[in-house]
Amino acid sequence: MSRGEASDGGIGFATARGRNWPTLRQFTVFLENRVGQLLEVVRRFEGSRVRIVALSINDSGECAFARFLLSHPEQGREVLERAGLAIIESDLIGVELPDDHQPLLRICTALLQAEVNIIQAYPILVRPRGRPAVALMVDNTEMGMETLAAKGFTMITEGDLDETD
Repeated sequence: MSRGEASDGGIGFATARGRNWPTLRQFTVFLENRVGQLLEVVRRFEGSRVRIVALSINDSGECAFARFLLSHPEQGREVLERAGLAIIESDLIGVELPDDHQPLLRICTALLQAEVNIIQAYPILVRPRGRPAVALMVDNTEMGMETLAAKGFTMITEGDLDETD
């Protein structure tokens, strides 16, 4: 099912700017492994309202994979595409860390009980509603979201990533 569809035949989540989608869009950019490549990508957002709100970098010898969550994903995708960068867009789950001594233990336990595997995880740099949060790529996004919501976790949407709106 795509973002614009709903399983019940009603109006679903839209990808139009300004609308919330329950997952977060991650953009993966492939970079040559040489000095200044990340800076070149980051500078592309200068002068726009797009902010990098989460970042993960993985080195793979000759290239690196920079993964971004952006405050305004639609505009961010346009910036990256105009730059001619090879990008991959993926859905991640954003979840607030509960007020607990071991919040990641609670999240991991809930996902394990549902047999949902975490593939990637990294912190979200902005603090929606003043709470720390984490972005998770899992092997079954829908099941992961349903499980975490059923266990009382608060999900982060794309609208939560822009502190200025």
